[in-house]
Amino acid sequence: MPIAASASPATASDDLGRLAAALRDPAPLNWIITGDSITHGLVHTQGGRSYPEHLHELIRGELERVRDIVLNTAISGNRIVDILDDWERRVAGWQPDVVTLMVGTNDASDGGPRPVISPDDYAASLHDFVRRVRGLGAIPVLQTPPAIDVRNAPERARIADFTEAVRQVAAAEDVILVDQHAHFAELGNGGVPWGLMNDPFHPSAVGHAALALELARVLGIAPQGPRARTAALLEGLVGTARVFG
Repeated sequence: MPIAASASPATASDDLGRLAAALRDPAPLNWIITGDSITHGLVHTQGGRSYPEHLHELIRGELERVRDIVLNTAISGNRIVDILDDWERRVAGWQPDVVTLMVGTNDASDGGPRPVISPDDYAASLHDFVRRVRGLGAIPVLQTPPAIDVRNAPERARIADFTEAVRQVAAAEDVILVDQHAHFAELGNGGVPWGLMNDPFHPSAVGHAALALELARVLGIAPQGPRARTAALLEGLVGTARVFG
């Protein structure tokens, strides 16, 4: 595989180093971006780009890694167990080099027809996910879910516990963490960043711009030169939304 395997148990620091080296190498990479409706990116972007689409432009456009594959396998309404149950189609069958996961908004729900699960159940599935990705020789990247307006989505009031579970699993497994929940709290000055949301728990197109910027920052995806247009554009959209949202 293009990303060289670690001779010892991999750490988040190792993974970032391996990824940086792979991005300097012309050998193509397979990127799998998976999760639930937020990553699926339908409806709530209202015709704008989702964060996986921005990642696609950064990698295959501005970095000119035209032979890389950036594939979004997220499905609206999913929980972590749905991805594990459909592992071959959603992750393994694509022979990934990097796998990012953002899931938990539906796992945290205690409303609707699905069984209520605990943060511990969720964490156990996240551990399984990470170990499966490691078993493929790929780099796992865990993302916390972004903001939720729990006053208008009370069935998801447990989101803080599920977000903390992601952080704890990332620390225990020593994998790359993109803390989108903390990032959105910062953008919202400690609360929900209203200018970045389309409803109580789905980011708008501008919210997806913020998700893309944070993911790219943590992964070290920083195109330079005359082709580097996307990050500045997205930063402008997010900054404007924070002022007028």
